[in-house]
Amino acid sequence: MHRNQLFTSESVSVGHPDKLADQISDSILDAMIRVDPNARVACETMVSTGLCVVAGEVTCDGYVEIRDVVRKTITDVGYDSSDKGMDGDSCAVMVSIDEQSPEISMGVTEGEGAHNEQGAGDQGLMFGYACRETESLMPLAIDLSHKLVAQQEKVRRADLIPHLRPDAKSQVTVEYEGMQPKSVHTVVLSTQHGPEWTRDQQGMRAEVIEHIIKPVLGDWYSDDLIVHTNPTGSFERGGPHGDCGLTGRKIIVDTYGGMGRHGGGAFSGKDPSKVDRSAAYMARYIAKNLVDAGLCDRCEVQLSYAIGVAEPTSISVDTFGTEKIDPESFEMLIRDHFKLTPKGIIDSLGLKKPIYLPSAALGHFGRTPDEGAPGTFSWERTDLSKSLANASSSSSSVS
Repeated sequence: MHRNQLFTSESVSVGHPDKLADQISDSILDAMIRVDPNARVACETMVSTGLCVVAGEVTCDGYVEIRDVVRKTITDVGYDSSDKGMDGDSCAVMVSIDEQSPEISMGVTEGEGAHNEQGAGDQGLMFGYACRETESLMPLAIDLSHKLVAQQEKVRRADLIPHLRPDAKSQVTVEYEGMQPKSVHTVVLSTQHGPEWTRDQQGMRAEVIEHIIKPVLGDWYSDDLIVHTNPTGSFERGGPHGDCGLTGRKIIVDTYGGMGRHGGGAFSGKDPSKVDRSAAYMARYIAKNLVDAGLCDRCEVQLSYAIGVAEPTSISVDTFGTEKIDPESFEMLIRDHFKLTPKGIIDSLGLKKPIYLPSAALGHFGRTPDEGAPGTFSWERTDLSKSLANASSSSSSVS
């Protein structure tokens, strides 16, 4: 008997204060990589009413006017008026940037540390995940959650629903029968709006269902679906004016919506020498190619590293009983087909490019390769799946 159960994931829009902070951090990272592809960047951002604070450690052979980058990012997201609680042109911007620790730099720079190869920028463990629930090989709940807030942004910018503002949150509950999605049980969509909608939430609900929820859910929409829109009653105050935002506070939104495990490291504002980011991208790349190759239907890959050491300290694969080959074959396949040192990951995925801003909202995974700009989301390619399938053909099948 397959047990029915509910599973929920959430996402947040480009205007959510935490995601605004992520986008500012990644905009600064991209700007520094443009002037110095070898830049070492650890950039943290806090946003509040009329205020942005940027702090961190950076080594960059070139100059970036950080305040200009911050102001452009805030304005591009849609916070361009004091009526919205933040105006990118006039808000206060404070910057406190120091140089990267020389001890970390020594361990990461090739030929300078205790090991000749470029080592990991920190210790840690990273997970990648893939499954057959969607075309993107992502879990259904997080896939739909991202699409809902992406649609909210599209509708807002096109003015299909007038007076929407940048902040929004979505949540999707999926009913599973065993490991297979059976139906979408509940959808929550909260969207910031102007005062025009405050006393007409029923009118807004109808517009949100028609222009945002139905187009995204498609065949998953049903008469039995439970829908909550702005369940507090209104959502006029949002963004940094409604809540303080911090870089790295939406790590589950950024990954797999709680499906599978998380190593705890955030992504935005970190250059690819930080394995918190680059190794998590590689783990997704591995898991997605293994699933696409038909070697399993569901896959979680864990990589771990020691600071200053190039090779991973461990590789672990869990296929949840869906494997089509000998489970002991996976680690050898991974080592034979993927370069797992920090330098190998950076070179394989082309990570020394200004590709990070598009990833700072709507999820780092499940996106189309080159979405946003050439070279973005390279970890979403499935270019190694055929090689993996061919290499595994000699392995004994699992009944």
